[in-house]
Amino acid sequence: MLDKSCVHSFSQNDLHLVVDGNSGAVHVVDEKALEVIQTILNNEDLHTREDIWAFFQDPELKEVVDEVLDLIKEGLLFSPDITETPPRPDSVVKALCLNVAHDCNLRCDYCFASTGDFGGDRELMSLEVAKQAVDLLIQGSGHRKQLEIDFFGGEPLLNWDVVKETVLYGNKQAEKHGKVFRFTITTNGFGLKPDIEEFINEHMYNVVLSIDGRPEVNDRVRRTISQKGSVYEIIVPKFKRLVDGRQGKSYFVRGTFTGHNLDFASDVIHLSDLGFDQISMEPVVADPREEYALTEENLPKILKEYERLADIYLEHYNSEQSFEFFHFNVELKKGPCLYKRLSGCGAGYEYLAVSPTGELYPCHQFVGQEEFVLGTVWTGVKNQELPNTFKDSHVLNKPACSVCWAKYYCSGGCHKNNLEYAGNLLRPHELSCLMEKKRLECAFYIQASLA
Repeated sequence: MLDKSCVHSFSQNDLHLVVDGNSGAVHVVDEKALEVIQTILNNEDLHTREDIWAFFQDPELKEVVDEVLDLIKEGLLFSPDITETPPRPDSVVKALCLNVAHDCNLRCDYCFASTGDFGGDRELMSLEVAKQAVDLLIQGSGHRKQLEIDFFGGEPLLNWDVVKETVLYGNKQAEKHGKVFRFTITTNGFGLKPDIEEFINEHMYNVVLSIDGRPEVNDRVRRTISQKGSVYEIIVPKFKRLVDGRQGKSYFVRGTFTGHNLDFASDVIHLSDLGFDQISMEPVVADPREEYALTEENLPKILKEYERLADIYLEHYNSEQSFEFFHFNVELKKGPCLYKRLSGCGAGYEYLAVSPTGELYPCHQFVGQEEFVLGTVWTGVKNQELPNTFKDSHVLNKPACSVCWAKYYCSGGCHKNNLEYAGNLLRPHELSCLMEKKRLECAFYIQASLA
């Protein structure tokens, strides 16, 4: 029997593409092949290769039908899904997010962390907690050699001394135990200074720089505590200086688009015009009652804007102003292992977040929610059931995802978004889902165009 649920066809500009989600194959086809494949998809009587061969009698289509049948035989179209769910992976931690500062010097409208305090006290992580977190990661990493620590907040530069000392301590401990640390810091840039930038560029594997695009877009939702002055004008020179000093090391500028800037492709271009060539622009996820929220009414405009951005990306591709857009980077030839494609980020068992007081959470999005406390940096993970809950929240256990062509690319979406806005870890947030599928279409369209 053919698995039709995970085959998806679409056209963008003059290209027709067919995606087989189970095998990961993406085909560029002509109009006749598209007609044949769509007929198979839409005809409930076509269940097998024999059914297909008997159904298509038009001599002009026979050659195309033969090619389609060959793809089916090779397992590249209407391919079967896996029949057995892989066993749960071991809980081997490879990454920590250190919330070194539950405080922030900005007041952004859409902040999921409640302007930095995560709904609790404004506080900073002590060096003692940070060092213990490093030790916990090394002890819990098992056979993994390469480990990751993300410095997050709030605004981590408000606790810069602890960030700096944690990096130096981590490197010493890694050398003792045969490990290698990759450090990342996410910053709004307000507190950047030349000496801080120099340390970041020497020691940080990656840097995430928060800016939402054009001045009027950025400053509408990202403001100082005093509500005076332009955040954009303060951070852009600092970001440029830091990126110039990275000398090819990894970074990206990360923006959030809201209902205020549905023409977000213009913000991506603005960031490119500033000289940034590694760009991410994320859709805000918020209560639809918020005035900046994205809603179903916005969806047609958003999907068209992704298509516009894909065309702009291609226009710039071979120019001096080429840029990478995070969501258009999709690996087709080789991807992560099966369980990683099933479950995604590894929150709760491969990736943990640490609060300033040392509590462990499944990820930074859950920090502050008592029901999701896993343990502490001193005790390790004590709540053994919660990691299993996250391990089992994979796409084959999500009814809507299990029959979706995109499931092995998106891995079922963000756990926190699903829980908060769809009401269940096993139910995907529909608006995020539809946007992710459009981004995937655009990514495939770009790769087909460049090929």
